[in-house]
Amino acid sequence: MQKEQMIEKLFAVGAHFGYAPSRRHPSAAPFIFGTKGGTELFDLEKTAAVLEEALSFVKTLAGGRKTVLFVGGKAEAKETIKRVAERLNQPYVASRWIGGTLTNFSEIRKRLNRLAELTQMREKGELQKFTKRERLLIDREIGVLEEMFGGIKGLQKAPDALVVVDPKKESGSVAEAKQLNIPVIALLNSDCDRSQITHAIPGNDASIETIQFILDEIGKAYEQNLGPAPAVEKQNGGN
Repeated sequence: MQKEQMIEKLFAVGAHFGYAPSRRHPSAAPFIFGTKGGTELFDLEKTAAVLEEALSFVKTLAGGRKTVLFVGGKAEAKETIKRVAERLNQPYVASRWIGGTLTNFSEIRKRLNRLAELTQMREKGELQKFTKRERLLIDREIGVLEEMFGGIKGLQKAPDALVVVDPKKESGSVAEAKQLNIPVIALLNSDCDRSQITHAIPGNDASIETIQFILDEIGKAYEQNLGPAPAVEKQNGGN
């Protein structure tokens, strides 16, 4: 997409709207174009340039078939986070971030194993041996675990990168990624600290349309540049 086209698209989805000047984080200052009606406006030329850099990084991740964890639990983001991540067969967190998801993954893995075990038992009809009350409690446990960890069921290790909508709200995930030196791509409004983000895309993170556009661009960049699947080694005597 040409830069002019990108700027037009960003403008069309309202990506230029920030917050009131009183809410601005100092790190956002270089990306503010001006103020209108008490609302700060982003310089979309700068936003487009940063977005292109982020998409180039996403293409590199895709080429190596790296794992990207999508994070965004706010109401405006969760449906798009889930949709794009599932389309790319990537993990996601579209609800409350659970502390230790990255930094204490061995414990999270135990919860995921429990979810897999109970789900498998239910699918095989093995819950019939329990009382009605016990089955109800197990179903309830599955529901809770699914809500908390359903989006990361396939995650076997820490991801190679995070894509975050509103890093101020998702500060827990950003802090854990920083601790583990995992790069973060983020759509962030004028109230967020850019210094914590590897690829910070300044824009309206409170707009469903903006979130959809940015995540769809990231999704396309990943999808269209996905590297070849690793060759499966033949087993001994498998000729």
